[in-house]
Amino acid sequence: MALNKSMHPRNRYRDKPPDFSYLASKYPDFQQHVHTSLTGRPVVNFKEPAAVRSLTCTLLREDFGLTIDIPLERLIPTVPLRLNYIHWVEDLTDGQKQPRRGIDIGTGASCIYPLLGATMNGWHFLATEVDDICFDYATKNVEQNKMSEFIKVVKVPQKTLLMDALKEETELVYDFCMCNPPFFANQLEAKGVNSRSSRRPPPSSVNTGGVTEIMAEGGELEFVKRIIHDSLQLKRRLRWYSCMLGKKCSLAPLKEELRKQGVPKVTHTEFCQGRTMRWALAWSFYDDVIVPSPPSKKRKLEKVRKPLSFALPAAGLKELRAKASSASGGGAVDRVAALLEETLTDLRVLHKRVPSRKHELSLFLTAAENTWIHGRQKRRESSRQLRELPREALAAPAPENRSDGKNDGGGGGGASNENTSAEQIENGAAPSNETGEDGEKEFSENEPGEDVDMACSARAGEETAPRETPAAATSEPAPSKRPPGERFLLKCLLNVALEEGDVAVEMHWVEGQSKDLMNQLCTYLKNTLLRCVAKP
Repeated sequence: MALNKSMHPRNRYRDKPPDFSYLASKYPDFQQHVHTSLTGRPVVNFKEPAAVRSLTCTLLREDFGLTIDIPLERLIPTVPLRLNYIHWVEDLTDGQKQPRRGIDIGTGASCIYPLLGATMNGWHFLATEVDDICFDYATKNVEQNKMSEFIKVVKVPQKTLLMDALKEETELVYDFCMCNPPFFANQLEAKGVNSRSSRRPPPSSVNTGGVTEIMAEGGELEFVKRIIHDSLQLKRRLRWYSCMLGKKCSLAPLKEELRKQGVPKVTHTEFCQGRTMRWALAWSFYDDVIVPSPPSKKRKLEKVRKPLSFALPAAGLKELRAKASSASGGGAVDRVAALLEETLTDLRVLHKRVPSRKHELSLFLTAAENTWIHGRQKRRESSRQLRELPREALAAPAPENRSDGKNDGGGGGGASNENTSAEQIENGAAPSNETGEDGEKEFSENEPGEDVDMACSARAGEETAPRETPAAATSEPAPSKRPPGERFLLKCLLNVALEEGDVAVEMHWVEGQSKDLMNQLCTYLKNTLLRCVAKP
């Protein structure tokens, strides 16, 4: 159930989906529709109408104490979706005095909205229906659940919505109306010929329902427009008018219609459950109603945008004291932050301290190049070259290494060349493609401001990069003093804070090319700090 976490917060199935194994063991009529998948999980085939009906009836009986009958040739509702709608109507009518009264336009054979509303909240319903079979089943379901005191099922003529249903009740004010309108305009649309993109996968559940339940002239768009037309005449006879929509593309034109008609209060929402999404629209002519906020467009981004974090145990902070330049005057947070700043400077990552909370230190990072990728591989290659330098010096002919063209022979020339190479490496001017103990590439290898893929540059540099001279290496200004350019790989906020004796480091994404880059940088910083802790 991929969308369950986006269900209404009060939906009982949001954090606890139905347990098919338990329900099958308790209800034999449901057990025959539960099968075991290849992974050993109990599953239900939602393309079988009988299986969908059995699940709906079982959930209503188990979780709400309701017993209903539904014919296979009529619409079989899913309980989590209907429950989402009920909870949203609760939000719409919040703050009103009990008992609330509602109208269910086209209640269907199950009469599920009135039964749930009456059972959960004690609401009173006027349930309308145009289909003879649906009317008979709905009446029977109300009677067998002893809900006749709360629910009145009425038979209305075809194409009747609100006006004819309220003819006999001229003074009663209802708190809301609900409607699950026919989604489709014709048979082809109902089969997905005109309504589904070719890239969209086929539906995972069967489409049940009678003709009047799934199709109407003009589809759901025209059907809801007729309800809007009725509401313009009834106005304050209902505090809230609402409809559920099967297509997101219907939402905008209906909101525009309400705007043109001057309706003062309009809102909408999303119903998420399983692999299905629905939308709902509500409007009111009352000034004192509480209007729930529409779902935020940033909801999904905020849900996944979590900081990267790791912690350093208090036991390792003594080792960090010697590594941090500001260790003598600061606490654990300052020592870790100082070491991080040193590491970021080595990586040529621009950083500056920004205001933070008490017992916390924050750095704003801007990286222009990926200087931390393949760091481990580069360090190993650098160590290998250092180990092989004496061997290469001993094996090399003396005339090639001496300016006077004479060969002093043996170990003297080799020792002299070894010392010189070691000194060059220590000063950062060795004729090598790798520099420094951390094995990172020199910044001057690329033109200033050039946008470089460091993953490729690192590999290319190890094989074909030109050897740098000391003059070339020192002619470029220090990277840490460069002004930030227009191009950057990533920007993030790094926080260092004390948590229960440990030092926690968090990295919050701000913007950039890829969050994977921040993940790589976080791993590099973590490994650097842990190596410092591990060293004696």
